[in-house]
Amino acid sequence: MTYLWIKWLHVLGSAILFGTGLGIAFFAWFGYRRGMQEGDIGLIRGVLRLTVTADTLFTATAAVLQPVTGWFLWRMTGGQWPDPWLAWVLGLYVFVGACWLPVVWLQVRLRDAAVQAETVGRLDARFHRTFQLWFVLGWPAFLGVMGLFGLMLTRGYFR
Repeated sequence: MTYLWIKWLHVLGSAILFGTGLGIAFFAWFGYRRGMQEGDIGLIRGVLRLTVTADTLFTATAAVLQPVTGWFLWRMTGGQWPDPWLAWVLGLYVFVGACWLPVVWLQVRLRDAAVQAETVGRLDARFHRTFQLWFVLGWPAFLGVMGLFGLMLTRGYFR
């Protein structure tokens, strides 16, 4: 029974990482585009505020939970080191984190810049470059999470 609960938490955490990442990217990108089309900095600021909040509440929590539940699952299923599969999982997880941590930092900068931009009525070129960098860094992180799902499938975690 304990194994099933840990497995459930692990699968739930992976779904939260995937879903929150996809949702944040979707809302931030389309909120930015719509805000730019309509000249509504308040919309951009609001979307970025929610983006930072969602990453803090959901993504960060799941990101901490994943290695803990993953380690327990690996040990409960007889995992031994060295294990090439685990090396791939850990490598991808570190890669995703190396992309995600700067993305969170950029989100905070973007949110704060949008708050300041409301007072002057425009977003500067640095804001737009930072947003582009945020977008570019999000792709490898997202693809890395997809790779982690693939690795989980090879071990039968979804059965």
